Amino acid sequence: MNAQAQNLQTSYAKTRLLLALWDLGANEQEVKKGLLTKRIVAKGQKMADYKGILEDLQEQGAVTVSKTSYILTSPIGLDVLGAGLRSDEFKFEGTIVGTWAANALLRWIGQINVVAAPVASGGGVIGSYEEFKSVALEVYDKLNKDYSLDDLVPIYRIRREIGEQVSREKFNKWLVEMQADDIFQLIAGEIPDFTSDKREDSISIPGTQLRSYAKRLS
Repeated sequence: MNAQAQNLQTSYAKTRLLLALWDLGANEQEVKKGLLTKRIVAKGQKMADYKGILEDLQEQGAVTVSKTSYILTSPIGLDVLGAGLRSDEFKFEGTIVGTWAANALLRWIGQINVVAAPVASGGGVIGSYEEFKSVALEVYDKLNKDYSLDDLVPIYRIRREIGEQVSREKFNKWLVEMQADDIFQLIAGEIPDFTSDKREDSISIPGTQLRSYAKRLS
């Protein structure tokens, strides 16, 4: 098998593994290792075949692995899964055993439609500062509540949750504008496991320190 074919096969297996975790509810609670094994390991395979893929997903921050279970990390794990499913190169190989993958895909598509519908006009694209302000506050409150962040929400998580609804340039501009309007305070500080991509997804304000967190003021 040439390198390109191997890469495609790995990409397929990674997306299928993430889809299985999501379908099992791993973005909301721990999923026992045995459940994932039953879901994805085909005849003639063993879970050890997925060791390298799981290690790569851990390094990306997409999956957390303990001795007995897996967690699909939000939002990174969901972002990686979404990107894999959108890839032109992704397709299911052979018959979908038990139809779990087909049903999971239908559920994924249904949830995307539900989330996208109430967002701004233009296919979910945020077109104005007022609209961005509303979405950013909603995302901030959701992350703060769901992950008990004590009113200090990492900016990179807000950016990734909003995703492609707004350009990076406009996200930066409008978030700084929200600080000027005393809606958010943008705070410097180290984030646990502060990787280069998390730094890049934070906010750099000329002449000041990198801003890592947002704190809601109003």
